[in-house]
This record gives sequence, C-alpha cells and structure tokens, in this order.
Amino acid sequence: MNISKVSKKYEISQDTLRYYERVGMIPPVNRTPSGLRDYTEQDCKWVELAKCMRSAGLPVEGMIEYLKLTQQGNETISARRELLLEQREQLLAQKAAIESTLDRLNFKIGRYEKAMETGVLSWDDDEA
Repeated sequence: MNISKVSKKYEISQDTLRYYERVGMIPPVNRTPSGLRDYTEQDCKWVELAKCMRSAGLPVEGMIEYLKLTQQGNETISARRELLLEQREQLLAQKAAIESTLDRLNFKIGRYEKAMETGVLSWDDDEA
C-alpha cells in the first residue's frame, strides 16, 4: 500500500508517516524498486499502534523505546509491559480528572436548569 493510501486510511498526514519512520516510531517501511514506500500489513499495524499510543499521550521517545524493545525480542516482554502499564496509569489519572471536571460542570448545568424552571437563581446556586 502506498503512503497516500496509508495516510487516508489512518487519517495521518504523509509527513507524519515519514516522521514516524525517520525517528524510529515505526520500523523502516519496505520500498518499491523505484524507492517509493510500500506499506505491508505489518507496517500498517505499526502505524496503527503509533497512532493509538500517541492518542494515549505516549511521548515520541516512549514509542521509539517500545519499538527498540520489540526489536530486541522476547527478553524485553517485561519492559514493554511496564512501559504500557505506566502509560495506562497516566491515562487513568487523566480520565479521573476529566470525570471530576464533568461532574462539576453537570452540577452547575443542573443548577442553571433548575433556575430556568423556577426563575430563581440564588447566590448559593451560582457560587464557583
């Protein structure tokens, strides 16, 4: 699959795909005899993983480290697992913060909805 198709499939710019490969976030992509990138199914899986991990907040350096560990073989399974566990913990903390913010917003929205029904908004209802 050429870079244009991969770009469209994963909604990532071609420049981003080239960057992922250049810095080592994904393994080197196969090339056609004329030098064009020819993404295999395995290459696409790496692109998908890189996109997922970036969405999860994993820094570029973390993804590079993950790829290096993977290339070293099964003796790095524990280290790879640890890297993913750490990222999961960070995501869970972000999720908790977002849920707390949503709870606060929902509380405030409920107060304003009540005030719209009754026509009354007391000072206590509109406190920060």
